[in-house]
Amino acid sequence: MPSSSSHPVNKSPIRRPFRLRFGIRVKLLALSLFLFAIPWLGYKFVWELESYLRIGQEQTMVGTARAVATALHERPSLFDTQSAYLTDVKPGTDLYAHKIHDPIRLDGNLDDWLDYQHLSIEYGQAHLLNFDHEYQPDSFHFRHMVGQFGLYLYAMFEVTDETVLLRNRDSLRVDRNDYLQIAMTAPDGSFKRYVVAPQEAGWVNAYLLSEPLDSMRPVALETQIQGRWLNTEQGYNIELRFPLGMMSSKIAFAITDVDDPVTRRMRYRIGTANPNKVDALGTVLVPSPEIEKIIKGLKYSNARVWVIDKHKRVLARSGSIHKSVGLSATAYAAENSDATEWWQKIERDWLLPIYYQILTKPPADFIDDLQDAYALQGQDINDALAGTPASLWRLSPDNKAVILSAAHPIYIDEKVMGAVVVEQTTNGIRTLRNRALEKLFHVILAVMGLGTLALFLFASRMSFRIRKLRNQTEAAIDSNGKIVATIPNANARDEIGDLATTFNIVLEKLGQYNAYLQNMSARLSHELRTPVAIVKSSLENLQLSEQSSEDAQYIDRAQLGIKRLSTILNNMSEATRLEQAIQSSEREEFDITALLEGYVAGYRMTYSSHEFTFINQHEGTMLSGSPDLFGQMLDKIIANALEFSPIHTVIKVTFEQSGNHHLLSIDNDGPPLPHDMQDKLFDSMVSVRSEHGSAQPHLGLGLYMAKVIAQFHGADIQIENRLTADGEHLGVRVTLTF
Repeated sequence: MPSSSSHPVNKSPIRRPFRLRFGIRVKLLALSLFLFAIPWLGYKFVWELESYLRIGQEQTMVGTARAVATALHERPSLFDTQSAYLTDVKPGTDLYAHKIHDPIRLDGNLDDWLDYQHLSIEYGQAHLLNFDHEYQPDSFHFRHMVGQFGLYLYAMFEVTDETVLLRNRDSLRVDRNDYLQIAMTAPDGSFKRYVVAPQEAGWVNAYLLSEPLDSMRPVALETQIQGRWLNTEQGYNIELRFPLGMMSSKIAFAITDVDDPVTRRMRYRIGTANPNKVDALGTVLVPSPEIEKIIKGLKYSNARVWVIDKHKRVLARSGSIHKSVGLSATAYAAENSDATEWWQKIERDWLLPIYYQILTKPPADFIDDLQDAYALQGQDINDALAGTPASLWRLSPDNKAVILSAAHPIYIDEKVMGAVVVEQTTNGIRTLRNRALEKLFHVILAVMGLGTLALFLFASRMSFRIRKLRNQTEAAIDSNGKIVATIPNANARDEIGDLATTFNIVLEKLGQYNAYLQNMSARLSHELRTPVAIVKSSLENLQLSEQSSEDAQYIDRAQLGIKRLSTILNNMSEATRLEQAIQSSEREEFDITALLEGYVAGYRMTYSSHEFTFINQHEGTMLSGSPDLFGQMLDKIIANALEFSPIHTVIKVTFEQSGNHHLLSIDNDGPPLPHDMQDKLFDSMVSVRSEHGSAQPHLGLGLYMAKVIAQFHGADIQIENRLTADGEHLGVRVTLTF
């Protein structure tokens, strides 16, 4: 759009084709991504360190198991029970006295046994000793277990019996009713049999039976065997206890069911073993108090220790697996407690929640499937009982904890009589690993953050300086290639500073050379005019004298050459005068439409060989500039159109408005422009005319001068081929956009 401003028009910035660019900042940021290899290597190192710590923990536990086993080697008194020497054990017949943590109240309610109910054994058809009728499982069966607390052996029986028949008050026989029979070997090796057959539910004691094995005659009341008989809806419960000193390791329990109150004949007898046969008794394994005393101090060793016999039954144990975490992290905790409160808050509320998206915390609680175990299983135990120390990694049932166990054999007389099993979790190692990774992540975040920030600032500074140097270089040269400014000297003593200094020197030398070239035409024109004038006057004097026809021909040719040379000098001077006129010209407001109408009318009168049309679509448009210079620009464009367009063709001048711009277009029917020259025709000393046979010399300054004047008026000038929709050439169009 035309402007009334008197300020000079800034040159248009250099247009660059769009393409994906990767600046220095992006490249440095991309390179900084390789720094993330540092945390990855640190992470892998910590994991590798954890594997070595696990190997160390494994070796330590094997050493602990070996040390405990060394204290138990060749001590047969610790394994003097007959059960320890059995070649095989029979579940249900060979019993295990589970360790009871609290004393049992003998009330028959079995409430004190609830924590151990899962350890009890169901006795039914597989344990029938005698029967008088076909066995019916719903008619009679019981659950049973034994336990040890202090110096007493406790036993419980939860009996399901459809008919409970107790002993008559006036009866002396104890086998005509439901009764419990106990058989055991005394410490002196004698065989003892007892029976519990109360006349009513309540407190009970046992009766010692006579020695003949087929006799059921009671001979004495045994008050050391105490208990309670409690009738229930399903049958009855029996709770008993007696001193461990009454027996060695052999024992049997059997319950006889009598349902018919008339005949009072035995219907079923179910038991752990036959109480009337000495060689049929089972064994009961009581955890060894002597071994427990030996390993009691190991509860402070941060490990759970088991001692088992060769049948894998537990003789003693010490410690808790939940407290056996392996390595301790107390030193780190003490160190971390010295941290400032604000840092602890940031670490707790911001950093650790992020870290533990990757890390896993060791569980504070997990399921211990061996909490009440009386027998152990595992490949490490099998290897140890075969004579080879071994270790085993396993997961807790809930997959929360990793448990490491190490087993070592116990030798007596060169034979393996048992094994020591030491257990720990890897929670300590995992805690240390996590805390090491936490500190590593702290350092990595700090280094990566500061490093990335430093790289970004460095790249930004470099990018800013390079862009500044680029802008200064672009500003130093205008669109016509003239050097209009210099690059300030840079104070930085680096490569970019050296580059800026070099650019400044180059621009200074180019400026001097351009000034020389710019002044050369004026100086050359000035210097040549005098000899040209002398030659011209000499030729004119020669024409006044007599001359032959041949001399006249040479003189005419010389005058023609002098004329062409004068024209060239005038054209060279014209360009220089135009630039000087633009610099000294004062702007004024003029009506561009009126000026166009006047000039087009003048062209019609002057150039009758062509037809001129003027289409004005916007009246009264004012433009700030110089009417004379604007008319000179039109003359250059029209002269170019006249020279290229055929005679008797139309030259059309159109002035219109398009959006926020005004367009002035001059159309002619000239030949097509060379494709590779359209952007260069407005440069100085560029011409596409054929000089052969041309009567006038052409320096390629016409369109260049038009471009200079157009830029003075704030216009963008372009030249292009006019084409139809099918691509057929129509002519050439020069367009000025205001």
